[in-house]
Amino acid sequence: MVATGQLIDEDPAEALAHALAARRLASRIAAVREAVGLAAYHAGEWQTAIAELRTYHRMSGLQSHLAVLADCERALGRPERAIDLFRGADREKLDQAVATELLIVAAGARGDLGQKDAAVAMLQVPELTSETAEPWTARLRYAYADALLAVSRREEAREWFSRAADVDAEGETDAAERLLELDGVVIEGDEEDEEVASGPGAPGAVPARPDADLTGDAEPTDDEDDDADDEDDEQAEAAVATVPADDLSDDELTDDEAGSVAAGSTGDDSGARAGGGEATASGGSDAAQR
Repeated sequence: MVATGQLIDEDPAEALAHALAARRLASRIAAVREAVGLAAYHAGEWQTAIAELRTYHRMSGLQSHLAVLADCERALGRPERAIDLFRGADREKLDQAVATELLIVAAGARGDLGQKDAAVAMLQVPELTSETAEPWTARLRYAYADALLAVSRREEAREWFSRAADVDAEGETDAAERLLELDGVVIEGDEEDEEVASGPGAPGAVPARPDADLTGDAEPTDDEDDDADDEDDEQAEAAVATVPADDLSDDELTDDEAGSVAAGSTGDDSGARAGGGEATASGGSDAAQR
């Protein structure tokens, strides 16, 4: 488990190998299944990540990796399931960081389906223009800028890439580089770096960290022992479980998603919707408000 934590960023494949070894020894400990799921996500093993993180959620009673699960569905070419996860999330139990990442993934899934204007609308939430910078603020602004660029709203996209860069002290995004590109500045770098660069909203880009110290999980309870008896049999089923998909053939939003374009004003034209008007302030997805 310690090796998994140490290698997960530098060598995800090796981290996954260590996590799988831990699972063979202690498959009934929730933190072990979480570690396997997150290592698999980092390694691009999407199906394994889905199975293990669903198992972790069942064992722990938490829903802390919904954004990762939705992102895996996108990576597997199933954006409808990513949107279903967003719609079905119990937002009362999600903290703001998870809710924001889930919103970003769902908007990306809308873009995957060709519903690019809907993706822009989903991301027009009050947190976008908040003066208080949260750990996820840069990622939200970056995703919004990327969505604007996808619908050819170049000047607005430039403004939001700039805003993302302003609050991205940790360099989580390549907003500064995207801003320079929009200004016509060509950056020469390693092709390898360009290949691995992926901004918020791209499959595989959700920050995936364990809920607790990988080495500090408690012994399983009796309930966990009972639940885990059928764990291995359920794992494969969970990995391929079919989620009923809504009709997503058009750009119509659900009530929750449509709330993100409710009338409002921030006094800033850079977030205005196509056709004029001011940026949305009072609307927003329930997931991103909590």
